[in-house]
Amino acid sequence: MNRIKLPIFLSILILFTSSGFGQEQPSKLDALVAEAIKVSPRIKVLKSKHDAAVSRIEIGTNLPDPMLTLGLMNLPTNSFSFTQEPMTGKIVGLSQGFPFPGSLSAKADVIAVDTSIINEENADLKNEIRRDMSKLYYDLILTRREIELVLESKSLLHQISDVAKSSYEVSNASLHNVIQVEVQLTRVRDKIEMLRGNEKGLIAEINALLLRDEDSEVSTEETDTIAAKGYSTNSLISIAKIKRPFLNGIKYSEEKSRLMEELAEYDFYPNFNLGLQYTERDNISASGVNLNDFLSVMVGISLPINYGGKKTARVEEAQFLQTLNRERFNSSVQSLSQAFGKLTAKLHELENREKLVTESLLPQAEQLLKAALADYQVAKIDFVNVMKAENDILTIKTELVTLRTNYYKNLAEIEFLTGEKIINSK
Repeated sequence: MNRIKLPIFLSILILFTSSGFGQEQPSKLDALVAEAIKVSPRIKVLKSKHDAAVSRIEIGTNLPDPMLTLGLMNLPTNSFSFTQEPMTGKIVGLSQGFPFPGSLSAKADVIAVDTSIINEENADLKNEIRRDMSKLYYDLILTRREIELVLESKSLLHQISDVAKSSYEVSNASLHNVIQVEVQLTRVRDKIEMLRGNEKGLIAEINALLLRDEDSEVSTEETDTIAAKGYSTNSLISIAKIKRPFLNGIKYSEEKSRLMEELAEYDFYPNFNLGLQYTERDNISASGVNLNDFLSVMVGISLPINYGGKKTARVEEAQFLQTLNRERFNSSVQSLSQAFGKLTAKLHELENREKLVTESLLPQAEQLLKAALADYQVAKIDFVNVMKAENDILTIKTELVTLRTNYYKNLAEIEFLTGEKIINSK
């Protein structure tokens, strides 16, 4: 019985481990983005900026250094002797300042917000790198696909050339038709060279973001067909208010100014200073009296007088900064609303145009080319019609790839503006 169960158990174990429990491999775009973020000097600059902000918390929120005082008291000027007068003494003092309770922690809270603001800057920069890399990546996909389409067109033109030459040999076509095909083939070769130049330039730009050699290979994947997402301006604004690091940074700036107001309130409270002073006196030479030393304790309290309204001004400044950041947030949301309005309209347009091209224009153009080739072989139509039908096929296929590429480039822009990844690339 156990011998029967063991193979079954092993089979089930292999089935599970080979199917659903493996981690999903990242897409080529995701891998490029991750590498670009890893090597980005701008990210490293923000890392150093964050570390400096953390160190400022320790620098600015501890007690001030104690003060050591050394001095001479009541030294007679006629002899400068320590044993002439009983009031002459040598002084050693130590004092320590103490801010009003709670002020140091309030100051620490203000400085600590800077680290959160820098974290949001870092997150926003990562999103910017993703957007820039995505647009270059999709442009590279478009260029490579255009090269493939032009090569397909070139192959088709060679077939048309063979037909034209055969027709010319039996006097069913003119030499002009054969030359037209050769001219069109030359134009195709020129376009291929142009596209390959564009491809090389895009690869160099991507490699620059990756800090690699400009000729390093960059592999790409096929672009998915357009799937209607149904985004609206309001839904995207709602996402951005929560996810966009730039907006979160403004919120932290407003929070910082609120904490600055609380810190400024402590200017209206006194600070304290505690001091100890030891006075050493020598024996009086004239009388031989052994004098006692003195120990003094002093407590100082600052008087928070608001001369010229300087303390009130600090509170008002913090309140003005709160208003400023609040309006910055509202202004940024307004700008996002305009951008999302344009982007969602563009996405809707691209969705409809792709449907029109795939369901109507492309099938019609393919049927037209087949009919034109058949009619030309039996001399029903002129050669120009065949060339036009072939060119229409190339134009429509290129337009379809461009539509899909532009769609995903617009999605990449939406990702950046919302702060949320929405492209489910392969």
